[in-house]
Amino acid sequence: MNESNPVRQPAQWAPRLLSVLRIVAALMFMMAGAMKLFAFPKGVPPNNGTVLLFSQAGLAGVLEFFGGGLVLVGLFTRPVAFILSGEMAVAYFQVHFPQGPWPTVNNGVAAVLYCFIWLYICAAGAGPWSVDAWRRSG
Repeated sequence: MNESNPVRQPAQWAPRLLSVLRIVAALMFMMAGAMKLFAFPKGVPPNNGTVLLFSQAGLAGVLEFFGGGLVLVGLFTRPVAFILSGEMAVAYFQVHFPQGPWPTVNNGVAAVLYCFIWLYICAAGAGPWSVDAWRRSG
């Protein structure tokens, strides 16, 4: 039996795939913040503009863009992911849940998924491809 075969040893890929999940989720999360703060690639409805920086939506944009950036590179990943998980829980219960309890009906699927992805990353850490891992090894 060839033990270096990744098909036979999927657990060896788990830490790397944790890093991939963190990176991809952070990029998608940053795009939500970029939309709010910079109207990129498109602004927020109804006028495709930006949100007021000193508003709840502005705070959400800052957390999504800059918090997402920290998670993207894997710097201070656990505490930042915890904060982002909380942000998504608030977003779900404040914005989506009042429209009904079902995420597929109230457009809250992304908020629920991000909430639990960030909670998992808070518990699991950034993975080996991160600044946090580099700082620990140095």
